[in-house]
Amino acid sequence: MKTRWQTKTFGELCGFVRGPFGGSLKKSVFVEDGYAVYEQQHAIYNQFDDIRYFIDEAKFKEMIRFELLPNDLIMSCSGTMGRVAIVPNDIKRGIINQALLKLTPSKAILPEYLKHWMDSTDFQNSLKEQSGGAAIQNVASVSILKEISVTFPPLPEQQRIVKILDEAFEGIAIAKANAEKNLQNARAIFESYLNDVFTKKGEGWVEKRLGEVYDVRDGTHDSPKYHKTGFPLVTSKNLKREGLCFEGVNLINEQDYKKINQRSAVQKGDVLFAMIGTIGNPTQVMIEPNFAIKNVALFKIPDGQNGAFLKYYLASEWVTSKMMQEAKGTTQKFVGLGYLRSFPIKIPPLSRQFELVKKLDKLSGDTQQLEFIYEKKLAALDELKKSLLHKAFSGEL
Repeated sequence: MKTRWQTKTFGELCGFVRGPFGGSLKKSVFVEDGYAVYEQQHAIYNQFDDIRYFIDEAKFKEMIRFELLPNDLIMSCSGTMGRVAIVPNDIKRGIINQALLKLTPSKAILPEYLKHWMDSTDFQNSLKEQSGGAAIQNVASVSILKEISVTFPPLPEQQRIVKILDEAFEGIAIAKANAEKNLQNARAIFESYLNDVFTKKGEGWVEKRLGEVYDVRDGTHDSPKYHKTGFPLVTSKNLKREGLCFEGVNLINEQDYKKINQRSAVQKGDVLFAMIGTIGNPTQVMIEPNFAIKNVALFKIPDGQNGAFLKYYLASEWVTSKMMQEAKGTTQKFVGLGYLRSFPIKIPPLSRQFELVKKLDKLSGDTQQLEFIYEKKLAALDELKKSLLHKAFSGEL
């Protein structure tokens, strides 16, 4: 029951200070040690220890209005927006940078209550609705944020709600950590077995180069014009651990589609491999393809070989780690067609390939089932947290 609850604007309950303009904190003002400059990462990860930048005392005094004090709240304001942390008592003295908003609660509201309210779906949705930015969202102006309504009870009731939420969230955090650990263990078991298969040479295995066994090609390196309708142009970003993903794929016209496929037409059973950025994510094409490829390697599987065996080999940790170490490029890693053709592989007899694929398919299926269970549990825990927050601020706890 919402007995004696009040509603005020955010601005009536908190002091607001948005971080200084970027020009106020140029690299030239930073020193080796001194007063801390707190960044967005401190709000996102709720930690205040890892400090990269410092200013001297003169600069600190000049920017004293941006100083953080115990029980202030900080909120991330760009990109990963709306993450909130409470400033602890023992932080190194310092200021916020331009990507943070500092909130100083009045005596009418507890910092812990305010943080829980700011973590709620209602506030987060309001934040997104009122914030600008296209590819990167940015928090709305302070004047807009100040007008958001906050409903809150008397301090004793705030304390009771905070206690209930803290205890519940501690249990949820433990349950999430266990589920995440189980999820990692499930993947690790499969990846360990996969790596074991391809790092040991069995009887009858022959060492070859990929180009000696498979017809290795790649897609276009051009940038055809995109259209609202047409044929999908699959790139590295469309190759996922789970397989091909056409979400967000760009479309090209029939002329470009046919031109690309003159040299690299994809057929059912072929294996695709990301050559740029996230190198790897091998995928066997299990549908009748109607797409072209760009910056993606194409492995054509000859008679007498098993495409799924190649897919699993390319997915093994030994292959992916070796390729990432030997990849070229600085800002974006890549492997070339010549490199892939010369990459080593140990090939067993076809009958053995089928045996291994059967075992790996079974283990992969079991692993995916476990992943589904644990991911479902993680999603349920997130929903439970949202539900508790909603009840708390509806007066139902």
